[in-house]
Amino acid sequence: RDGTMKAAIVVLLCVSVFPGFSRGRVVGEDETGFAECNVFFPGQVPPEGYTEPFHVKVCQQYNKEPRFATLYSTKDKIPLYSAFKYTKPAQNEEERWLVEPQVDDPENDLQEMVHEADVVGTVASLGANQALTSDYVGSGYERGLLNPSSLNKEDFQMATYTLTNAVPLSPSLSKSWHRDVGRVVEQALVPHCSKKDHLYLLAGAIPSSVRVKGKVSVPETLWLAACCDAPEGWSLGLVKKTDDENSLADLTVGELEKQLLAGVHLFKGNCVEDNQSQEKKAAVLQAVSQIRSGEQVGTSDNQEARESGLVRKVASIIATPFIKLLELLIYVFVELVKFVFYCLWLVIKRVGGTVLSGVYSLWNGVMSYLKAISMVLISIPYDLGRVIVNIFLGFLQIVQDVASLIYGILRIPVGFVLHLAAFPYHSICAIPAVLKDLATGIGGIFSLVVDATAALLHGSYYLAAHLVKRFVPKGSSDD
Repeated sequence: RDGTMKAAIVVLLCVSVFPGFSRGRVVGEDETGFAECNVFFPGQVPPEGYTEPFHVKVCQQYNKEPRFATLYSTKDKIPLYSAFKYTKPAQNEEERWLVEPQVDDPENDLQEMVHEADVVGTVASLGANQALTSDYVGSGYERGLLNPSSLNKEDFQMATYTLTNAVPLSPSLSKSWHRDVGRVVEQALVPHCSKKDHLYLLAGAIPSSVRVKGKVSVPETLWLAACCDAPEGWSLGLVKKTDDENSLADLTVGELEKQLLAGVHLFKGNCVEDNQSQEKKAAVLQAVSQIRSGEQVGTSDNQEARESGLVRKVASIIATPFIKLLELLIYVFVELVKFVFYCLWLVIKRVGGTVLSGVYSLWNGVMSYLKAISMVLISIPYDLGRVIVNIFLGFLQIVQDVASLIYGILRIPVGFVLHLAAFPYHSICAIPAVLKDLATGIGGIFSLVVDATAALLHGSYYLAAHLVKRFVPKGSSDD
């Protein structure tokens, strides 16, 4: 285990220094199926019925070549299935767990799977749609691969260690599942498919309501669907309940589909049950039954594989010290390369910063000089126009003053002549008004005299009458 971890560290360092080895591309909605990863499905037709908006299609690649396809649930943060083909397994596995940045941030320009530690703080909402290593730490679960690395050759193995291909499994269940799937595929499925490169495998999980740290769904069922898309084709389904790690049930693909989402169809073409060879299917089921009962399936291919595996195991034991030394040398070399690149980067950064600062200062000086000259050149026609306008306005003011002076001079005699000429007219026209006023005055005086005389007479009469009444005694009526 320690050797595996060291190897993983070395590989991760190599990936960080020499990026671009492994990548997982999130397939766009405008692309057909899984794009270049359609080759992992019979007839290049992916399963139908997975249409939820939180289902994300990932084309898992390594060295710029497609290695397998994954349908990932951002709601449950586990893969629903991984589609792959059987390749002759490598003996030395190297773990290097990666994440897919575009699952959390579709606008991110990192189109490759990267180590989680390298993108913390640079990918928006990292972990919002996918599981992270921190979700498994201290949970009692390990990252169980749907597409087992044990069924892949070396460069394919490296592509399987991505968190978009992992589900939470207990250590014992993970070991049991990978052991059972490996034995079924190598001892029962591969020997009975006449075209081994036409053996298509789907490994999937059915999410449950149980969540690791309230985030990652723990599968309630693990399943495997196999299809030999050959003239004498067949298909098969296997399921394992996660609450019973020793369980392993075989069933038809149709029966398996009924346990999945409504409307799901996994295979097309020769993998449809009506088009299958019943004889081949019976042989496969017999082999699966023997494996389930703990028996060894005797085939020449398996015997050769066991012998070859034993030889490789012995060679691995002998070569382990040299591999460890090579790992140490690679580690030292990688660290030296990183140190050299870091020093070069510091030098380039310092020199580049100084040069850029000088260029920036020079640029600012030139721009300030050009700005001052431009302002002067622009102000010349403006000032000239302003002088011409002022001269014209002064000339108009002079003309106005002369006209005002002439008008003032001419206004005195002209007014006198006009008043003199108008005197006879005003004098003659005033005679009737004067006569009228005289007549009115004379009439008023006469009226006043008459009124005064009448008033005097009336007063005299009143006084005489009063005196007579007062001093003359009253007599008889005859008197």
